[in-house]
Amino acid sequence: METRHVLIVDDSSTARMIVQRCIQMSGLPVETFGFAENGLDAIAYLRETQGVSVVVTDINMPKMDGQTFLRLLKSDPATGGIPVVVVSSIVEGGEDRALLSLGAAAVIKKPVSPAKILEAMGGMA
Repeated sequence: METRHVLIVDDSSTARMIVQRCIQMSGLPVETFGFAENGLDAIAYLRETQGVSVVVTDINMPKMDGQTFLRLLKSDPATGGIPVVVVSSIVEGGEDRALLSLGAAAVIKKPVSPAKILEAMGGMA
């Protein structure tokens, strides 16, 4: 993975910090991070910011949940090519497959760890 700008989307500031720290500890060459509290804020961020190469998002969030955000992101030609990693505590086998069918590159069940991040994001070019 080349140097990246990662957008982390989660309504919990603690969860955003943990995901950021796990990415940093994974050894992936991420240079910058952006943050959003929900899917609606993430869409606005992506419209205003160029160069986001990976999005890491939660599912349960206010205003716009992660599943709706994923659908909108993947249906927009300007953002549809950005890989999305879903991180959630509620992911079960069926929901996991549904998120992948919507275009998620990977699904990580919380608690997140540097090893899980590396496994999910390490092969993204």
